[in-house]
Amino acid sequence: MRIYQTFDDIAPEHRRGVIAIGNFDGVHLGHRAVIDEAGRIAKAAGAPWGVLTFEPHPRMMFTPDTPPFRITPFVQKSRILDELSIDFLVVLNFDLALSRMPAEAFVESVLVDGLHARHVVAGFDFVFGHQRRGTAQFLEAEGKKRGFGTTGIGQVVDETNEIVSSTRIRAFLADGKPREAARLLGRPYEIVGRVTGGDQRGRTLGFPTANLMLSATTQPAFGVYAVRAGVEENETTVWHDGVANLGYRPTFGGTTPVLETNIFDFADDIYGKHLRVALIEFIRPERKFDGVAALTEQIKRDSEAARALLAKAGRKA
Repeated sequence: MRIYQTFDDIAPEHRRGVIAIGNFDGVHLGHRAVIDEAGRIAKAAGAPWGVLTFEPHPRMMFTPDTPPFRITPFVQKSRILDELSIDFLVVLNFDLALSRMPAEAFVESVLVDGLHARHVVAGFDFVFGHQRRGTAQFLEAEGKKRGFGTTGIGQVVDETNEIVSSTRIRAFLADGKPREAARLLGRPYEIVGRVTGGDQRGRTLGFPTANLMLSATTQPAFGVYAVRAGVEENETTVWHDGVANLGYRPTFGGTTPVLETNIFDFADDIYGKHLRVALIEFIRPERKFDGVAALTEQIKRDSEAARALLAKAGRKA
């Protein structure tokens, strides 16, 4: 997958493509319907398949004081899109100038002059342009005038007949329901980052941990999870079972939230390596214990519970 940040860099073979357009935070099953339809049309037309998205997320500019809400930071989002085998990704810088651009000008400067789009696919709720005038109906009318095709994707619902949305995914994570979030994402929710050095307390307890500081993303419920930890190995990801605590570590008076992951049957030094921690099942809320001995016994029970839950869930490839 080729990533572009300016239209001048777009290679000739990626012009006249079929473009899926949206913010795609989470790249959940509703987003996949948009992206996959663009891929289907591109394949039928023998055209390049692309995705157009925006960074930072527009909500971060319009409501900068709201708590962290993103499900997938850009690095994660681009990795997921790359795994879908799209040909190219265009990332537009969402700033004040772009937010004030009239919808007509967006179509002309971005879709026509910038991308030379052959066909544009968007979700039912995607809007663009100043005062959100760029609706699906507007895009269809502009396409007819300017010579590109359009497809609008309707609501995608789950087996409960509820709309698949990023809002529901955030709510499931906040409620300690990672399995429900995974059902809408089409994959487990992951916390990713570089393994940082800690205070080595887990090692002294007999449960060494790989620690990740939390990024500015949506906050899952604090507590203990059965997880699968993906360790970076020679540009591939090797998955291992584990148990993780997400939170402040109140037994030791922690003040900064951190994800501490004990990877089962694993002793490699992975400081500085990239780690992906997939939340599989919530075991219990975080709580303060009356001393190290009580905490150690609970960690043993948590580990046993995690092993049982992961065996039931099946191993990730």
